[in-house]
Amino acid sequence: MSKHAKAVKTFPSVRLPTRTGCLPVEVSLIAQLGHGSGDSLYAGALARQKAHETFVDALEEPSARLGSTDFEHGDATALHSFAVGPGGHPFHRHAGHRVFTAVSGSGGVQLRFSTASPEQIERDPQSFIHALRYINIPPDSLFTVRFGGDTWHQFAPQSENRLHPAFFALSCHTNELGGDLPDAIRDEVLAGEANVPSLTMLLPPTVAELVNNLSSHCIQIPTTDLSLDAAPGTLQGFLCKYARGSLGLIRGRSGAWLRSTGFLTRSGGDHAVMELAEPPSGSLLCQQLTDQPFHHEDTFFISLNGKDVGHASAATLLSRLLNGFLENPPPNVSRMMALRNWLVKPIGLRTSPLGCPVSSLLSPRTCNLFDQRYPVLDQSIDGNARAQVILGANDKHLIFRSCVGVQIVDAERIDITIGTRVRCKNRYGHVYMAMIDYVHRHYVTPTMLRMAVEHAFPISDALCSQHSQMPVRQRQGT
Repeated sequence: MSKHAKAVKTFPSVRLPTRTGCLPVEVSLIAQLGHGSGDSLYAGALARQKAHETFVDALEEPSARLGSTDFEHGDATALHSFAVGPGGHPFHRHAGHRVFTAVSGSGGVQLRFSTASPEQIERDPQSFIHALRYINIPPDSLFTVRFGGDTWHQFAPQSENRLHPAFFALSCHTNELGGDLPDAIRDEVLAGEANVPSLTMLLPPTVAELVNNLSSHCIQIPTTDLSLDAAPGTLQGFLCKYARGSLGLIRGRSGAWLRSTGFLTRSGGDHAVMELAEPPSGSLLCQQLTDQPFHHEDTFFISLNGKDVGHASAATLLSRLLNGFLENPPPNVSRMMALRNWLVKPIGLRTSPLGCPVSSLLSPRTCNLFDQRYPVLDQSIDGNARAQVILGANDKHLIFRSCVGVQIVDAERIDITIGTRVRCKNRYGHVYMAMIDYVHRHYVTPTMLRMAVEHAFPISDALCSQHSQMPVRQRQGT
């Protein structure tokens, strides 16, 4: 078979037109990864796929549905992972359009396509062979494939020794209802129960037998090789393939032996905390420390969906919020306060295990209580729509006042705020505020507010308002 190699500066790609006038087959080679990484990635990803709740193993193509359709919101796409092992899988087709990205095993993979239509095959089974084309992908390579519905395809490792898997892939079904689906399968798709095997149609047995006998008839199929760095058939290409295959055997087996573990780490909780440019209109904080200049001011707020909080007055919600500050303080803030208390206690400054913005909630005062439980300096309740309290203390080096408020804007929005105003009494107060200002503004206060809200209003799917009318200075992802 004659070969014609051409060097390209971009991604080596091939486009196979169809005989039926349908969408072509498009394959692009993107990158070649480290030696043996294909087998290693396959082993680790396959282990994770097996643990997925939608995992199914059928037709020599284990798969899992990672992202389902959402027809209610107009989304007919779906995302699946699938793997093709050392034995390859049978020729098949799908009704819908397919786009997938894959990493080949350390022995490379051969992609086989036939664009003969079912009608052509029924008239002449040999038409399947006439339309057959092969594309070879090198070992340990990242590549993409796109083809239309009704394209027959089969994927298998290039080598016949079955030492290496073909690839592991992520496939996007651009329209799960696309193509001529049987009614039963369409019902499965609409019910969200469709998977890769149920959307797969195998070759008719007579044509499958014809394909299985190809090797014995010495038929040469038009083949395209895509490669990077070393052209196929060269000494460099042979040595590279040998090295990758050898390392793939080692890394693939070690990847299968090692426990495949993943981690899910969340930060920021369920609520977006924002810093406002100034206290909201009507805030009690605006009335604090007005007789002399103050040196620090900040206000943070969280906007909740009223439907998730339930029907309650602002005063009731504020009481729950204050309890959240007491019952759910951030552990890191508590540790920071413990260190701060140890450092300042010898010089006689006020100490508290609770973060400074709300530390006076632990005061033993009983003369002015909010909801008959929480000691405050001042409070305001405006019907059922708004409730606020003033917290704070006077220390040797500074005076601070904090305003915690809840405002029910409408049935779908509740704003929760905490603002602090500080006046420094001496030089030490200025130095102290300069040292803690960044941490106070970027971590302590927003984190305390978020965790208090999460405790007071435990919402699984909290929806934060994206259209606040308040002037926002910056958003803090805490």
